[in-house]
Amino acid sequence: MQRSTDRILTTHVGSLIRPPELQDFLRARQKGNGFDQAAYDRCLADSVAAVVRHQADAGIDVVSDGEFGKSISWSQYVLERMSGFERRPFKPGVNTFQRGADRERFAEFYAELDAREGVATTLDSVCVGPIAYTGQAQLQRDIDNFKAALQGAKVTEAFMPVAAPASVIPDRKNEYYKSDEELLEAIANAMRTEYRMIVDAGFLVQLDDARNAVTYDRMVPPATFTDYRKWLERQVEVINHAIEGLPPDRIRYHVCWGSWPGPHTTDVPLKDIVDLILKIRVGAYVIEGANPRHEHEWKVWKDAKLPEGRVLVPGVISHATNVVEHPELVAERVVRLARLVGRENVIAGTDCGFAQGPFHRRVHPSIMWAKLEALAAGARLASQELWS
Repeated sequence: MQRSTDRILTTHVGSLIRPPELQDFLRARQKGNGFDQAAYDRCLADSVAAVVRHQADAGIDVVSDGEFGKSISWSQYVLERMSGFERRPFKPGVNTFQRGADRERFAEFYAELDAREGVATTLDSVCVGPIAYTGQAQLQRDIDNFKAALQGAKVTEAFMPVAAPASVIPDRKNEYYKSDEELLEAIANAMRTEYRMIVDAGFLVQLDDARNAVTYDRMVPPATFTDYRKWLERQVEVINHAIEGLPPDRIRYHVCWGSWPGPHTTDVPLKDIVDLILKIRVGAYVIEGANPRHEHEWKVWKDAKLPEGRVLVPGVISHATNVVEHPELVAERVVRLARLVGRENVIAGTDCGFAQGPFHRRVHPSIMWAKLEALAAGARLASQELWS
């Protein structure tokens, strides 16, 4: 994994807004309409090539494929790459997507938000058989497209984001394994295939894990913080099991408090879980930190000690507001963290992905690119201050 040895490098969380022509193919696929597979394959390859070029032009050093090969969301895509699950309509009154302490406190707001944006899914995902990874061909296609897109691109490094075990098919139901614990272990064992294929292809693998932090909002109350900590400790063990044998410096771990544009008043504080996050055996921690609810948490790093050889990728650009951050603000956010953990240990990033799925985005594409350009400009200003 490259480090900021002579300047602050830039990256982002991974998912980028899909172009309309690619979305047209994905809509036809989801609706079961016939479409030209060869034309879709060409469109996908061309779209990945274009988004890599655009990232390089914006000044991003460590780039992704935009997650363009995933036809569902950042976490539900695994349904197409793993055996053992079937989908069923939600039962009335048991939509687990629409719950949590934040939603209870601001019920009227969320009713308006859901009406405007629509519920992310209307289907339950139920485990009904043995789990195994079956997505090798799809993943290899994505790897091949990404490698082709990187030919001649002026970038420093490349990564592919995938779901961490706890975030694989969130709110899944279990009708096959003896316990949810056994189901989680089966998922971790299956996902190891995906993680290893990406590392073996020469890319960094990023484990996306909103579920670990978001579960606090879902659990407490009625459960206690101690209950949540115990649950999170187990998730850390499972992640480390899933990546066992892979080189830590080829793995990034992304944790955030969910991408939705809500109040987030019941998010778990970073200071209360940072010790567990740092027990995950990876080379970089990609942590949300630019939005108004969490920006103050840069102070956590006054006391939390980044393990030797690890990198911090703080969010210094928000994915969830149309306001484009000023480069001087970006530089300020970078510099204050670099003073605490060391300039060579910081890579400037974003809070979360700009698109949580093929049809769901947080900002307009033009604003997404303006934000990434501001990120690069801010990193240059920070580099001037840190290396002057």
